[in-house]
Amino acid sequence: MGIFSRFTDIINANINAILDKAEDPEKMVRLIIQEMEETLVEVRTQSAKLIADKKELGRRAQRLQSEAVDWERKAEIALSKGREDLARAALKEKTEAIGAVTAIDLDLEQVDANLAKLSGDVGQLQQKLVDAKARQKALVLRGKTARSRMGVRRQLHGVDIDEAMSRFDRYERKIDDLEGEVEAYDLGQQNLADEIADLESDERVDEELAKLKAKLGQNAGSNPGSGDE
Repeated sequence: MGIFSRFTDIINANINAILDKAEDPEKMVRLIIQEMEETLVEVRTQSAKLIADKKELGRRAQRLQSEAVDWERKAEIALSKGREDLARAALKEKTEAIGAVTAIDLDLEQVDANLAKLSGDVGQLQQKLVDAKARQKALVLRGKTARSRMGVRRQLHGVDIDEAMSRFDRYERKIDDLEGEVEAYDLGQQNLADEIADLESDERVDEELAKLKAKLGQNAGSNPGSGDE
């Protein structure tokens, strides 16, 4: 494939359409970037060669122009000496030199046109390369995020949530049973402070009972129906 044809294909390529059809967009954009970078290297190499050719053609044109001037001078000398045959031969050489200069000028025009096209295409390709690299970063990030999410989903899918909660409930029940056993050992066991408090409570009850008996006794003594007639 020629350099210009390849260049045109890359510049006119629709990266979005290529990625949409790709089974592995990350791999595809990586290949696209590689292709662009390789093409840029080839284009710069081609540009350097064209610039060198242009300089060489320019030097050749100047040399031929100098030769044309020199042949005209020689023709004048030959004619002044009466050697028209030599003057004619010298003018023929001059004409050929001028013709060669004209051909070189046409080549230089073509070289300039190619350099201008390369320069414009390089600018477009560099912009596409920037876009492709930005897209590559986004794709890599999206790929990592998607793979991470997929890993989490697979882990969750592999775990029976209901069974896990059921085991948790059973564990809580075991703790409840253990705490109940501890509290059962404490039933009926009082410390010294509790026993003294009970005694104080019993004493207050006795006092209240004595007061109540005294009150009832007073009430019975003051009842008129209880005296002798």
